[in-house]
Amino acid sequence: MSLSIRNQLPGTVVSVTPGEVMATVKVRLDAGQEITAAVTLEAVRELGLAAGSPVRALVKSTEVSLATGPVDGLSIRNRLPGTVTDVTSGGAMARVKVRIAGAELTSAITRDAVAELGLSEGTEVVALIKSTEVSLSGG
Repeated sequence: MSLSIRNQLPGTVVSVTPGEVMATVKVRLDAGQEITAAVTLEAVRELGLAAGSPVRALVKSTEVSLATGPVDGLSIRNRLPGTVTDVTSGGAMARVKVRIAGAELTSAITRDAVAELGLSEGTEVVALIKSTEVSLSGG
């Protein structure tokens, strides 16, 4: 199945912590970093998610925020350091490609944000992704 979601990161489930309706699923990406997804218990059951399950973490480019340094006091669980490899600006928005260990992320942010952060090829950044914005697909 083809998807329009640019960010598709392969990994393995490390743990599943169930709640009343939702569960947090920790995934170790192929390059070793961890990412957390908040998904429904129904999805956990339907996908058969358990420690050791192969998955793909899916994140829309509009859900990837960028910071130019570490950010303290923030509830966002997923913080992936990387380096900007490409910036393509349009009228109001920009596409920023970021090389993280073992993969590439695409972030769609405003052109103003690119300018204010001084983003260009080679800029060190931290990609920030809320766990509620990470979807999972089987292997």
